[in-house]
Amino acid sequence: MNIPLSLPEDQPVLLLDRTHDLTHQDVLYHFALDELLCKLTGDGGPAICHLWRHPRAFVMGVRDSRLPYAPQGEAMLRSLGYDTAVRHSGGAAVPLDAGVVNLSLILPFSSAGPAPDFHQDFEVMVELIREALRGTGQNVDTGEIAGAFCPGTFDLSIDGLKFCGIAQRRQRKAFIIQAFIIAEGSGSERARLVRSFYDIAAAGADPKQYPLVEANSTASLEELTSIGTDQNTAHTFITTVKEVIRSWQSGKELTEAASRFTMPGSEEIRNMAEQMRQRYNLN
Repeated sequence: MNIPLSLPEDQPVLLLDRTHDLTHQDVLYHFALDELLCKLTGDGGPAICHLWRHPRAFVMGVRDSRLPYAPQGEAMLRSLGYDTAVRHSGGAAVPLDAGVVNLSLILPFSSAGPAPDFHQDFEVMVELIREALRGTGQNVDTGEIAGAFCPGTFDLSIDGLKFCGIAQRRQRKAFIIQAFIIAEGSGSERARLVRSFYDIAAAGADPKQYPLVEANSTASLEELTSIGTDQNTAHTFITTVKEVIRSWQSGKELTEAASRFTMPGSEEIRNMAEQMRQRYNLN
């Protein structure tokens, strides 16, 4: 298999699988870890594929946080037991739970030339997810899906139903491509939750300021494909993604790359999460 164009040519991509750790209730902990890992990668550390899940969270985009009744929408979500946060990468509101796999590719900018444009960044993630789903026999399409939550040009869909959204975050020396993949459960139920948030948060707002979410726009891989079995789709997808990443290594020395990796400490991650919370808090 050919290694995607934007992946580092002279180093492997380390796998950091934290999908079994559902203990961190603060969803910003994961985004803060991404931020610190990106700095590590930019300062000479290895490229990283970070996989994680969260038991119950609702992550808003910056534009969502500026809607007239965003605090009231957040209060509704918290009353339902959701941890809430505003993320620093692009995109709009996304609900997370154990059936949603979050995937971050953390890559250095090449020192030999200009940074790739964001379309090229996104194509790396598209190729990874397509390859992971190749065995299902389903075509994975790219393009914005009308009525889906967190809509974007790089929505991934099967048979017209969105199951994945992609965003990015750039630092000076490295960048993060982040994807959420709805693996298990009901896509339409998640879409209804997002719609209920906007019904409150965007009351009276210009419809151009927020996505008009429809329940029939979104589905999970469990609903769309044969990957995995009942309540096992997320695990199967995670395993397949890791197999694809390993197949891209082309015999490179993972041991040497691992020697350049230092996992940030919990206190450092929590401090970064608090900084992000203060910076991107609801107005």
